[in-house]
Amino acid sequence: MVRDPQKLHSPSVEAYDIADAPELKSEVMTLNVGPQHPSTHGVLRVVVDLSGEQILRLTPHIGYLHTGFEKNMEHRTYTQCITYTPRMDYLHSFSHDLAYALSVEKLVGAQVPPRAQAIRVMLNELSRIASHLVFLGTGLLDFGALTPFFYAFREREAVLDLFEWVSGQRFHHNYIRIGGLKEDLPPEFLGEVKKFIAQMPARIDEYEALFRESPIFYERARGVAVIPPEVAINLSLTGGSLRASGVNYDVRKAYPYAGYETYHFDVPVLTGGDIFDRMVIRLLEMRESVKIIRQAVERLEAIGPGPIRDPNPQISLPPRHLLETSMEAVIYHFKLVTEGFHPAPGEVYVPTESARGELGYYIVSDGGSMPYRVKVRAPSFVNLQSLPYACKGVQMADMVAVIASLDPVMGDVDR
Repeated sequence: MVRDPQKLHSPSVEAYDIADAPELKSEVMTLNVGPQHPSTHGVLRVVVDLSGEQILRLTPHIGYLHTGFEKNMEHRTYTQCITYTPRMDYLHSFSHDLAYALSVEKLVGAQVPPRAQAIRVMLNELSRIASHLVFLGTGLLDFGALTPFFYAFREREAVLDLFEWVSGQRFHHNYIRIGGLKEDLPPEFLGEVKKFIAQMPARIDEYEALFRESPIFYERARGVAVIPPEVAINLSLTGGSLRASGVNYDVRKAYPYAGYETYHFDVPVLTGGDIFDRMVIRLLEMRESVKIIRQAVERLEAIGPGPIRDPNPQISLPPRHLLETSMEAVIYHFKLVTEGFHPAPGEVYVPTESARGELGYYIVSDGGSMPYRVKVRAPSFVNLQSLPYACKGVQMADMVAVIASLDPVMGDVDR
């Protein structure tokens, strides 16, 4: 399909000036790629203008997975909204659960017990590892490397087994609650987590040995789809993709939440800004997540048994055993289940660091039992606008690898 070069335009990036290359005028071809999950890492459609095998311009088209989560949440109580949050980023769903809970807790002034805080951090970092394992396995699959996929999913299955044990769900865990958690950990859970983190560093070494020194991967990834730091900042890129461009920004350090300021970990930063560094930095981040999980486990063992929810009966459901002896408990239970709580009018935004970058919930309360407005600052949506810049000038065969290196989740985009 040949298009008139004068009609080629992209307001977001500076494209090649085809007028300066007359020999290309009759050879510009527009191709439609997607929307299909195997090639575009989600239901993403990209329109590509090609000269031979070289990409002149790429335009993402989104909206094929739109579910209207934000608008649906405006018609549910604050507690009912919890069923929507994990479905936006189904690879790091604990990040959405936590970000939403933190925002509402700030709105109502809830106090989360220390044990619940440590459990949240531990599960959130386990979920980050699981997400990065999918990124690594499927990303290398786009280069034709099949073996790392099975290695990565071996550990991912172990993490999902832990999630199923603690929440009953492998996906969409619905475990975090406003003011705390649904229930406490199973008695043997921390022991199994310790076994996992004991073997994980050696597993990460295996992943690194499988691909980092591969000459094929090096040639196809090093220096390809470079995003300079100033461009990354201007495009509001966050997460590992930003840090791979040399910008040291991690919400856990810049705006600590859930007690992250009390944990000791480093923020990996690389400077290449290419596919290679965007892949490698996730390996480094998994190593740091293992450190955080180890500290959370030690903290939980030191804390011992304790409350896992805010005791305020206007926020948290009363213990089940009180319903048999306390009329006040029955009333509070009935009011929370049927109507929910009523935060004071106001607005709040709490940023967090998901596996893909800065994730935050902006919530407006009008004093009712349902949010007046919900707006999610989803990192995949914002990061995706760097795709046209990253793909400009690369080969068509590398396009899918560029998309994979940005690690988008389309549920996070088409909210």
